[in-house]
Amino acid sequence: MSAATMPVPVTAPTQRQAPARRVSPRRRLGKLSLGLLGVLAAALWAFPVYWMVLSAVTPNARLRSATPTFLPVFFTHRNVEAVLTGSGFAAALRMSLMVTGVTVVCVLAFAFLAALAISRWRFRGRTSFVLAVLFIQMLPAEGLFIAQYKMLSGVGLLNSVIGVSVLYTAAIAPFTIWMLRGFVAGIPAELEEAAMVDGLSRTQAFLRITFPLLAPGLVASGVYAFLQAWNEFTVALVVLPAESRQTLPIWLRGFMSASVNRGVDWAQVMAASTLIAVPVIVFFLFVQGRMTSGLVSGAVKG
Repeated sequence: MSAATMPVPVTAPTQRQAPARRVSPRRRLGKLSLGLLGVLAAALWAFPVYWMVLSAVTPNARLRSATPTFLPVFFTHRNVEAVLTGSGFAAALRMSLMVTGVTVVCVLAFAFLAALAISRWRFRGRTSFVLAVLFIQMLPAEGLFIAQYKMLSGVGLLNSVIGVSVLYTAAIAPFTIWMLRGFVAGIPAELEEAAMVDGLSRTQAFLRITFPLLAPGLVASGVYAFLQAWNEFTVALVVLPAESRQTLPIWLRGFMSASVNRGVDWAQVMAASTLIAVPVIVFFLFVQGRMTSGLVSGAVKG
């Protein structure tokens, strides 16, 4: 084969590398400033929590000194022991757990059904119901104390888990309905219709297709209801006058009234506050994984 007839090798076109974009010093300084501002905001937000935990493990005499200590150099566990072994903590913890558990279950049940009804069906009185939910949210809780007290007193539900749970459910459910309504409205009804075309009943289509997609909304609403019921103070102060039936926020108030003559033991107050915050942290860490799993499972047809 002659040189004139030899095939000419085809070389691949060389790819030109794009020149690296240079970040201007002004833009780099702006990013650094925003990062430092974010760190400062996070530190300001976390400092009260750190100070509460630090005060819980600091002796009361050192805590009341004129020179503050920002490091746990005077560590002690007697404050936590005094709170755990003191009178009333176990009963208040049990009362708070029962009230919060009943409230979360009732709020999710009522709010879920209401959100599903106003988002998927058109019925007479639907607009009036939505306006009623908005109106209830605007009512001040303090204006209902007398009526709530007389209502529970008339039916014998003062100092009871059921009585205070009913009031908490009525107060938390309106906002929870609006939260779940957004989740329900964001799920197309065509998904259930397509599942019904494949042979599923309406109930099966809802449980297998729609309900997994609503799991993140239910978890978020459950977290909101848990925090509201766990930290509520004013309603419990009115309808739970008995010392043996107090929730944890009311029990914590007892440190102030019991220390009028000898001064407030702030170390024990901070230790009690830290112990009250522990169940909230544990609950949030538990449901955080469930929220992620709900998002993943809702993307796959069951």
